[in-house]
Amino acid sequence: MEKDEILLETESKMEKALENLDNRLRNIRAGRANPSMLDSVKVDYYGSLTPLNQLATISVPEARKLQIKAFDKTYLSEIEKAIYEANLGLTPNNTGDLIFISIPELTEERRKEFVKQAKTIAEEAKINLRNIRQESNNAIKKLEINEDEEKSSINKVQELINCFNKKVDERLEEKEKELMTI
Repeated sequence: MEKDEILLETESKMEKALENLDNRLRNIRAGRANPSMLDSVKVDYYGSLTPLNQLATISVPEARKLQIKAFDKTYLSEIEKAIYEANLGLTPNNTGDLIFISIPELTEERRKEFVKQAKTIAEEAKINLRNIRQESNNAIKKLEINEDEEKSSINKVQELINCFNKKVDERLEEKEKELMTI
């Protein structure tokens, strides 16, 4: 593998780490209804676990309410059960035609817990980025290139991680602001 390939692969892995961070932060709710809150819910559909959004439409009729309309009404109880089992702290209300979920108001204490959780997720992303940097640096050191090229490549990897760490910090700051805004 060449040093350019290593750098491209490093950037690609770091992009994926950032995507993972975004997905995990999206699952921390800020007290407002958002269909993506249910992205992790999987329903037992004919013996296989299927994402909820493939079995129903999820809409937001009000700021603090989610509405789930199943394509097949016979699966409403399965959907309700899957939401309970997902441990999201949400209570579905099955009307027979639709499922409604009211999103409770967040207390100050709960908001701070969510901020703490977001910081933990961001730190895990940074650790992931450091591991990617370490792998890349090791791969560069194994290449048979002169010392200047090696240092230059290692510096480029460091520039990449600095850029991605900054993006992680920006996303964390954004999420903190969203969580602490009432």
